[in-house]
Amino acid sequence: MKLSRRIAPCLWFDGQAEEAAEFYTQIFSNSKILSVSRYSEAGQELHGKPVGSVMAVVFELDGQEFMGLNGGPMFKFSEAISFQLFCETQEEVDYFWERLSEGGDPDAQQCGWLKDRFGVSWQVVPTLLQELVQDHESPGTHQAMDAMLGMKKLDIQQLKRAAEGSSQG
Repeated sequence: MKLSRRIAPCLWFDGQAEEAAEFYTQIFSNSKILSVSRYSEAGQELHGKPVGSVMAVVFELDGQEFMGLNGGPMFKFSEAISFQLFCETQEEVDYFWERLSEGGDPDAQQCGWLKDRFGVSWQVVPTLLQELVQDHESPGTHQAMDAMLGMKKLDIQQLKRAAEGSSQG
């Protein structure tokens, strides 16, 4: 299947592309696996993969196309690339945080960032955060930033209270 977008992320996996696509499409609405292609005998001296094993999976998450490629163990994900997931409500933040972090690295959680079970980094961010931290000279921005830096999963009410100068619940 041909990708229908001009730009689509390609994620390099070591044999887990189909598992990852299934995991992600269960989390996000408006999501599905679009196609699965398999390794053939062609190029086997280069790829070394069993004939018929999954080579690539094209999938869609909330309307955005991705490709998962089973390229092998030589490359790993890092925090240098992450996906930002903007959430309107605390319920959305909680839902995506819990689902994406399931089986992931709890030590890689800070300031709204998490690493999922496949090593992919996500930023689960309330849309309000940009508004709270846009004025670098504002005491409220400093207080909201300080609050954010002390969090793993972001808490909208705590961020608002911090920006308003109150640390009480």
